[in-house]
Formats: sequence, structure tokens, C-alpha cells
Amino acid sequence: MSKGATSVGLREMNKQQKLQRIKKAALDLFVSNGFDETTTREIAARADVAMGTVFIYAETKRDLLFLIVNEDLEDCIRSATASVDPKASLLANLMAVLRIHYAYFARNPIISRAALREMFFYESGKQSQRFLANRDRLRTLLTRLVAQALKDRQIASAESPDVIAQAIFAIYQVDLRLWLSSDKPRLAPGMDALRRKIELVLRGLDAEKSALQVSRSKRI
Repeated sequence: MSKGATSVGLREMNKQQKLQRIKKAALDLFVSNGFDETTTREIAARADVAMGTVFIYAETKRDLLFLIVNEDLEDCIRSATASVDPKASLLANLMAVLRIHYAYFARNPIISRAALREMFFYESGKQSQRFLANRDRLRTLLTRLVAQALKDRQIASAESPDVIAQAIFAIYQVDLRLWLSSDKPRLAPGMDALRRKIELVLRGLDAEKSALQVSRSKRI
């Protein structure tokens, strides 16, 4: 190996070591002190790097939070995609996919609560596009499952697969937050509550025509 190649390899290794120190420092401080109370300067000091080094990877404290979770969310998507069973029911596949995400968020509720709070309107920053891509991958996976179920006639609806998947995704997002608000979120009860709501969507409410009437003054 040439001297130049060795030098490049050492620089890359040094960069990766600094990145790992930054991620570990941010995680440790967010857990011990809380996300709101932790400063970027404290994270840099704990990681033993300059502030400028931190800003290479993250523009804000929110970016640092998602620097921690983005890689894990990518792993969740990969595992969720692999969990899909073509022979299983739509409900079974939906629960398998979402269970992987629930299990991840339950591993560290403190970090998860902060991430779920901060993800609203998160559209700028070094880590934002990576996060948004992860969210879109989950939505795409749910839409694909719904589309296949419609094709297989497991379900029937005049609505598009995208609209149905959005409804399921919305239930998941809200229920996940409610579940994580408890001191010690337990996976089994959380999944049961989520399953009942998704099953309600899939079964429908058999609404009478009178239940769907909206007066002109109340229409949006």
C-alpha cells in the first residue's frame, strides 16, 4: 500500500472515530441531562472535538439527535421490508412491519420521545433529508402492502392504496406517541392497542348513510 493511500485511510479512520465519539457523547448527555438541557458545546466537549467538527455532521442540536437515530431507522426499514411474508394477511404484515419500529423506540424511550417531538416540521438541516427519506420508505412499504392486498382482494375500497396507507400511518404515529408517554412502555400492550385500531380501519364501521351526512355550512 502506498504512503498516500495509508494517509487517506488514517484520515478516514480518524473521521469515523470522531463521528462515533460525537454520537456517543450526544446520546449519553441527552439521556442523562435531557435533550432540552443539553448544549451542543457540552456534546463537543464530551466528545473531545472542536465545535467546528460537530458542525460538519450536524447544524443544530436537533440534527445531532437525528444523527443518532437515522442509522437505526434505516436498519428498521431494512428489517421491516425483510419481515413481509407474501403468504400472510395484510394485518399480519402491517403488524410485523410496525412491531419492528415499536421495538426500536422502546429500547430508549428518552431518546425516542425527543425524536418524535422534534420530527415535526423537520425539513432543514444536515440530517433532515436522511430522516425524511426513512419516513417515506416506511410510507412506501405500507402503501405497497395495501396495494397488494387490494390486488389479492383481501380488502376492497374505492380509495387509493396511498390514502389507505396514510390512514394507517397516521394511526401508527399517534398511537406510538401515546404508548411512549407511559413511564415504562411495554411492547405487547402497545402492539395490541395498535392492532385494534388498524383492524378497525380494515373492517370499517359499516356506517349508515345518515352518519355520513355533512351540512353545507360545516363542509370544509
